[in-house]
Amino acid sequence: MSLNRILVADDEESMRWVLSKALRKKGFTVDLARDGNEALRLIQAGPYDMAILDIKMPGLSGLDLLDRVKELKQDLLVVIMTAEASMKNAVEAMKRGAYDYLTKPFDLDVIDAIIEKVLRAREMTRQVSLLKEELKDRYQLEKTIIGNSHAMRDVYKTIGKVAPSDVTVLIQGESGTGKELIARAIHFNSRRLGKPFIALNCAAIPKELLESELFGFEKGAFTGAVERKLGKFEQANGGTIFLDEIGDMPVDLQAKILRVLQEKEVTRTGGSQNIAVDVRIVAATNQDLEDKVRQKAFREDLFYRLNVVPIQLVPLRERKEDIPLLVDYFLEKICSELEVPIRRCSADAQKLLSAWSWPGNVRELENTLKRAVILSSDQLLTSADFPGQVNQKGSERHLSEELSLEGIVDIKLRNSFANMDKMERGDVYTMVLEQVERPLIRFVLEKTRGNQVRAADILGINRNTLRKKINDLGVEIKKD
Repeated sequence: MSLNRILVADDEESMRWVLSKALRKKGFTVDLARDGNEALRLIQAGPYDMAILDIKMPGLSGLDLLDRVKELKQDLLVVIMTAEASMKNAVEAMKRGAYDYLTKPFDLDVIDAIIEKVLRAREMTRQVSLLKEELKDRYQLEKTIIGNSHAMRDVYKTIGKVAPSDVTVLIQGESGTGKELIARAIHFNSRRLGKPFIALNCAAIPKELLESELFGFEKGAFTGAVERKLGKFEQANGGTIFLDEIGDMPVDLQAKILRVLQEKEVTRTGGSQNIAVDVRIVAATNQDLEDKVRQKAFREDLFYRLNVVPIQLVPLRERKEDIPLLVDYFLEKICSELEVPIRRCSADAQKLLSAWSWPGNVRELENTLKRAVILSSDQLLTSADFPGQVNQKGSERHLSEELSLEGIVDIKLRNSFANMDKMERGDVYTMVLEQVERPLIRFVLEKTRGNQVRAADILGINRNTLRKKINDLGVEIKKD
């Protein structure tokens, strides 16, 4: 199925000119609109295959126009553009039914990639799910989930897409990456807002008590059961239950969770009555569940039931551009909680914090900042206010940029053996890999004069993967 006619709506003449020139060069028919009202008239008058809309325009905004588009032309695929790379905008756009979301400025090859996606999507189906509900302000999502990195923007898009439905979601990521925050974001952007959100850490409750916590028990079911108790599933009825660290759940109990998913009912311990429950399940794990399935330590049928929509949270070391934002957010939060004057980080402290690999992820960063605020009497935090481990390794990591591969490996191995009890699985591999990837990608880009398509071909990876690595590793592109 072909893609022929595209509408571009933006109040900036330069943006309209650049996009129209690029799209017409590729053979598309392009119509232009200077504001939302003009764009709406064009959409009502004629058929379009795709619309590229700026989020802020005179008259109708991009989001308001998106709502009208979804009422009038359900098959029209809409891409939202904005100069403000906020999570709220990303979630709102995807929630209202946008096909994709772009942050200005962007390379024209990003538009090429989107058009390729549109073509694939139109070949598979023209039935685009309508996500019309307005994002609620009741849960201050933008203030609790921080990050403008590519990886986090992908997570925001997924939240916006999946929240209105009732499909199960499996959130995977290392400890401290914020899995429960994502689960709450899904709940508070869903139709279940106002209903219970019940969280249960499957690893924190002894095996013999976990079943009664989940399903409840009848009076007299066992010694100490002096009255009936509702389980977490009944407490969450109408809302969402978040099963954290589900990889630690005993196999026999996994079968009962599967039954809840299939039959939508529970039975209390010591009881015989089947109790209907209307609950959305969001699960999370820091383990490789597919590996546990292969080891027969996790049920394969339950894994596929949970993994309908997977969300992968990358570790903090892979989205370091978000660290300054997180530092500012946590300092304000911590100082407010402790009722002390707002602290700020000096340039050298920020550099130090950005250099550290943060094996404990966002949680470790927050605790490190809290310790610094408590122990420091100055309002400006310097590198001296942070633990010796972060200071020493951060400086060492910065200096190792120019070392040989052998030197990098030697340093990382010596430190890992010295701190074996504090090392995360795969930490040395990840740290060394980052040191090798950055200069390799920089070298290939220099040789191809910044041509990402050619560089990706030489490296043997696709262009989107290369672009992600450039962003995540902070590789500077020099073009002639």
